[in-house]
Amino acid sequence: MGSLVDEQIETAIRALTEGNEELAKFVLDREERVNELDLTIDGQCQRIFALTQPVAVDLRLLLAAMRMNSDFERIGDIAVNVAERVDALEDYRDLIDRVGAMDMITTARQMLTSVLNAFIHNDSEEARSVFEKEDRVDDLNRRIFYNLIDAMKSDPVMIEPSAHLMALLRHVERLADHATNIAEDVIFVAEAKQMRHHAAQIEGPPGL
Repeated sequence: MGSLVDEQIETAIRALTEGNEELAKFVLDREERVNELDLTIDGQCQRIFALTQPVAVDLRLLLAAMRMNSDFERIGDIAVNVAERVDALEDYRDLIDRVGAMDMITTARQMLTSVLNAFIHNDSEEARSVFEKEDRVDDLNRRIFYNLIDAMKSDPVMIEPSAHLMALLRHVERLADHATNIAEDVIFVAEAKQMRHHAAQIEGPPGL
């Protein structure tokens, strides 16, 4: 499931950067396979719970797997949403570069790669590295938003493609969020430590 959605994201980004509608169609056609795996994994986890009553690390792994499966399924949806914007942005790839959108897209893509490696190798340190990248994605998203506002003000022709790009980057932001969720689950499996709301655990309460 992880490998499939990783490929979906990579292909959708290539389709966007190359303006390649055939690659975009490939992503759309593969969505059904992602949905099938989602149902299969969920069913397997439920059967294991019912038949084996797992404890300790096995229980943590199953709980994390069900949460990660949900995140992976949504990442598959995000790949489709990116692919669906390829046609609208095909003639505006220079806008994508000019406002810094590729930096944000690349960072979110790296986050997904990192959490997959962290899960495969049970590497909580690599999982933690994702949290810093999440902050970078958020910062880039805010900066790009204002860059797009300026582009629309300076040239009305840019209004429609900028609106499409804003919508696409909202999906990229969600990709980063889901990668962060998976990183938290990797740490949960490896260390039996809950990392939900991890920023508060890392930085401490406001004002301290």
